[in-house]
Amino acid sequence: MTMSSLERAEAAEHALSQELDRQVVKSAIYTSGERDPRKPTVRQPGKLVMMGDDPRLPRMPERPTLFDFYRLRFAPANHMLQSAKLALKNGVDEKIVLACLLHDISIAGFIRSDHGYWAAQLLAPYVDEEVSWGIRYHQALRFFADESVGYEYPELYVTLFGADYTPEPYIQEAYRYARAHKWYMTSRLITVNDLYSFDPNAQVSLEEFTDIVGRHFKQPKEGLGFDASPSAHMWRTIIWPTKYL
Repeated sequence: MTMSSLERAEAAEHALSQELDRQVVKSAIYTSGERDPRKPTVRQPGKLVMMGDDPRLPRMPERPTLFDFYRLRFAPANHMLQSAKLALKNGVDEKIVLACLLHDISIAGFIRSDHGYWAAQLLAPYVDEEVSWGIRYHQALRFFADESVGYEYPELYVTLFGADYTPEPYIQEAYRYARAHKWYMTSRLITVNDLYSFDPNAQVSLEEFTDIVGRHFKQPKEGLGFDASPSAHMWRTIIWPTKYL
């Protein structure tokens, strides 16, 4: 009997997990869409579940910084690094450079769906409100052209979604709201500097943004994930993505 691609992936994952001291049980969101999340997962009898560091992942420092997440959870993050480099080259405000560096942080380390909203929530306690607002609404603005700044609908989206794709009503409503907002251009400049045809071979050093991050990102002394902020739990989830509970 021929195995499906999902069955092969699950078999490979099972074989890998057999080598671990503790069983890895994935959360429903991790597999939803590949399998019906209502179906129960099967726990291996006699084996403890993962409740801490996953040995398949690099261990995070005790008080992780933003750059630690980039190196150990988000790398290589070429798209965000090149977008921030382009924004720097274009001479935009440092807050917008930071926003470009962070705008797809959810895709890189957390979840793709509604990534602008997730990223904004993840970052809100640590950046200026204008930065998190711009990141939130870039998700909607990227689907709508603005000739005044030379932004066109990305050709890549035609390839990815089809020529007849229409954004969902909530995206269209978010666009209308953002278009009339005082921070519209902050969010729009993220899309302008969002490199859809970025060079996978280009090398941009994270350290090039050390000063900008130092001036505009409020790094908690306890470390991201341990400062009791409204989004600390999200950073902890990225640190321990296979933690059972």
